[in-house]
Amino acid sequence: MMNKKLALGISLAAMIVTTTSIAAFMQLSAPKITVSGAWALYPMMVRWSEEYRRTNPDIRIELSAGGAGKGMTDALTGLVDIGMVSREIYPEEVDQGAFWVAVVKDAVVPTMNKANLVSQQILATGLSKSVFLSICLYENITTWGQVVGRPEITDDIHVYTRSDSCGAAETWAQYLGGRQEDLKGTGVYGDPGLADAVKNDPLGIGFNNINYAYDPSSSKPIKGLAIIPIDLDGNGILDPDEDFYNARNEIVDAIAAGTYPAPPSRELNLVTKVGFSATARGFVEWILTEGQQYAVETGYVQLSDSRLEEELSKLS
Repeated sequence: MMNKKLALGISLAAMIVTTTSIAAFMQLSAPKITVSGAWALYPMMVRWSEEYRRTNPDIRIELSAGGAGKGMTDALTGLVDIGMVSREIYPEEVDQGAFWVAVVKDAVVPTMNKANLVSQQILATGLSKSVFLSICLYENITTWGQVVGRPEITDDIHVYTRSDSCGAAETWAQYLGGRQEDLKGTGVYGDPGLADAVKNDPLGIGFNNINYAYDPSSSKPIKGLAIIPIDLDGNGILDPDEDFYNARNEIVDAIAAGTYPAPPSRELNLVTKVGFSATARGFVEWILTEGQQYAVETGYVQLSDSRLEEELSKLS
């Protein structure tokens, strides 16, 4: 006959296994929202997911970055419920069934290595669009001495761009009058990768979405990286109304006020094919209402009330 203590232990173990199995099954069968795409939206979506699940703990949200191109492709092929896309939606994507809503705004900023020999001069005066064009598209300017008018400096400019199909590169190119494929330079994967490439190369220049150019803890540019001010009027002087790069909140305010140009500021979109599922639609509706309160503190710009109403009407 089985020892009573042994029998009790077996029964308890069986109960634990059964309870664990039920919990695991319930977790797997819980409503799930899958999201992939733009690096630009990823930090914001992480924050939105955390806040949304506080009141909707039964819903699982799986997030991954990888670029706007991946987000669009994954959404159109049904691999994810929501694609994050940090650029305009192309007509050919609409023809394939792309349905989207804008949810927030941010911007792309030009970057350089802070240890560059001429960085202090550039930070004091900024660079005009024509200089960026000559560096990033035309390759007419190839040394840092040419950038600042000091021919004795012959160090080559090391231009970096993105290797993945992404909204940041498309938006920066659009500001310069081109497309992502027109940008010159060494291709680097992802926003974090591009920031690392420039901060590790004293001769490097590139661009980043603001939430990868600024440290989220200090709100200052990431260590080793400098944000290049854009001399908007091209007068060779960084005027007071053009000087808003010292901290993330400063450029967020400039984007909101329209002082920083669009592009390279832009709306960020959530995309699906034809229409969002009921579970995903609930999340997107929350983003366009309660979720907007988290935008500024996460480094983004809320949409205007009229814009939010317009986007919400698309869902209904």
